[in-house]
Amino acid sequence: MAIDFGERIGQWMSGAGRDSDVVISSRVRLARNIAGHRFMSRASLEERRELAAKLHQAVLAAHVAPSVRYADLEALPEVDRAMLAERHLISREHAEAEGPRGVAFSEEETVSVMVNEEDHLRMQVLHGGLDLENTWSEMQGVDRAIEREVPYAFDSQFGYLTACPTNVGTGLRVSVMLHLPALAMTRELQRVFNAAAKIDFIVRGLYGEGTQGHGDFFQISNQKSLGRSEREIIGSLEVVIPQIIRYERRVRDGLIGEHRRQVEDRVWRAQGILLSARVISSEEALHLLSQLRLGINIGIIKEYDIPLVHRLFMLSRPAHLQKLEGAELDALARDAARADFLRRSLTAPRGKA
Repeated sequence: MAIDFGERIGQWMSGAGRDSDVVISSRVRLARNIAGHRFMSRASLEERRELAAKLHQAVLAAHVAPSVRYADLEALPEVDRAMLAERHLISREHAEAEGPRGVAFSEEETVSVMVNEEDHLRMQVLHGGLDLENTWSEMQGVDRAIEREVPYAFDSQFGYLTACPTNVGTGLRVSVMLHLPALAMTRELQRVFNAAAKIDFIVRGLYGEGTQGHGDFFQISNQKSLGRSEREIIGSLEVVIPQIIRYERRVRDGLIGEHRRQVEDRVWRAQGILLSARVISSEEALHLLSQLRLGINIGIIKEYDIPLVHRLFMLSRPAHLQKLEGAELDALARDAARADFLRRSLTAPRGKA
């Protein structure tokens, strides 16, 4: 069993959507457990296997999207599991775990349902740009459809019961992925992070918990759900995120007005390295493509577009690169293959990666 996405990326990475110069995506995630079953940390191997089989059928029967594919992660090659994590369809922990588990995801990759992760079910909906209302609305439909197939563990006092106490209540985690190169360049990020922490938000890197903001990409999300309604959680993000967007844009304008030569130098250097380097690490590729993305958004770079850059972000990740090459590569071989891939893609006819 193997998965092959080819050179296609998820719809949420298209570069479209509201405020897409700063906002990459909006994500809503729900944690749910099944009544009558122990949490994953307490469940035996036999119970986890029973849950995996039951939820596999339940998720497919729920018809959470027009076209849904289910992947048995226990049977999937390691590179394919890593590729699903790179596409944000599963968590890194889910990819690296052992035992019976799986994921269902829609063809557009806007919906995914992890089975036997930290909780029995981790459901998520991803939309491009700032789109919290529609993302939440679609998530509600997915949640209700699955609940018609299996009963959730729910307490009248505490709400939905989850493995992690911070998720008890609504089980809701709402996050927005932002590209903040100007704030990073001017060392203003810590001010944003401190302000977010004071109002119970947490800032993570590109791949969530435990990751850094490589390429100046950051996820901002609610830290807990107990004692807060879904509407309160989403509403608070709808207040905070536009403020960060305005701050990033204001700093970008200031840089262009006062330090245009330095900004142009960063952007053109990034393009020069991408077009000439023979070895590029995964982290460096994110940084260089981040600078290229900034250059496109502020009008310095005109020969490329955002969809191309987003495609390169995804396809140059380690697992995707190995799938494209059709072989398992060590770190040095990956870095050389990545440089070749990026160079070819950026010198190809416009829009073709």
